[in-house]
Amino acid sequence: MNKVALVVTSISKPNTVLQLLADGACRHGWDFILAGDVSSPKEFSLASCDYYDIERQISTGLGTARKCLTRHYARKNVGYLAAIRKGAQVIVETDDDNVPLESFWQERVKTKPARFVQEKGWLNVYRHFSNAPVWPRGFPLASVQRNDISLKDLTLKTLDCPVQQGLADDNPDVDAVYRLLMPLPIRFKPAEDLALGAEVWSPFNSQNTTWWLETFPLLYLPSYCSFRMTDIWRSLIAQRIAWANGWSVLFHQPTVRQERNEHNLMKDFADEVSGYLQVELIRETLTGLIIPAGVKNIPQAMRRCYASLVEKNVFDPREIDLLEAWLEDLR
Repeated sequence: MNKVALVVTSISKPNTVLQLLADGACRHGWDFILAGDVSSPKEFSLASCDYYDIERQISTGLGTARKCLTRHYARKNVGYLAAIRKGAQVIVETDDDNVPLESFWQERVKTKPARFVQEKGWLNVYRHFSNAPVWPRGFPLASVQRNDISLKDLTLKTLDCPVQQGLADDNPDVDAVYRLLMPLPIRFKPAEDLALGAEVWSPFNSQNTTWWLETFPLLYLPSYCSFRMTDIWRSLIAQRIAWANGWSVLFHQPTVRQERNEHNLMKDFADEVSGYLQVELIRETLTGLIIPAGVKNIPQAMRRCYASLVEKNVFDPREIDLLEAWLEDLR
């Protein structure tokens, strides 16, 4: 059995979801690591939760803990490193407003059969799990109306999938445009797992995602970008490097349902504008890169991806310093 760690970042006091996550982790022998931020409660106590406030994060001696921006979702990076330091071989991540279903606690299987997509370009994976006109956050708006490929004719193939994205029912991860214009809640239909081949692009998020040991460097969340895009930009970089290593990113039906925290949708929209405008540029840039294969070359591949995106003004140049701190902490 792989050693599993559950990682969350939150500024909430212990709430119902965090309690459910702590209880479930305890029952199943998972570590539960929670990374706080400067606006987290001064006193935080939750049984079976290994809580890292800012002071404890700094005391780890990790460069990422010192350099990562505060008041930013990327503080989760310190949680990942804490899990790795404790010997995690699989990291499962979610958020403090995702209610785990019983299926959330099932043993994760890395190599598994899935319907395999090989037609290059953008793929709206939500349409495999729903007949509704719904798309994931980070998906290019210009491709929403594109006719999807026929998923029913896809080959069932056993694949190495060390990054796996689970969906969320009720309030799934959609962008502000969808939330402003379209109906919620949504329940996804039962469907077989879907795995993406090389140059088949779909954004994935950090709300219900499983990562195996060989992909841990790819967990890195960038700081010098919008809060609403940090996990999306990470996902595109991770996909590009995954293909160089013969890995497929897999999507599976929901194992959580989201009771979404309060959001200002117009603020979310403003924070997502960079995503609407830059996602095609990122895809084109990453597609054109020569990426070295091999787990030992992942740090070099990440440097190449981030340097190229700094040149395209997707990231501030200061991102490179944070990336180097992360890679040094991993080393």
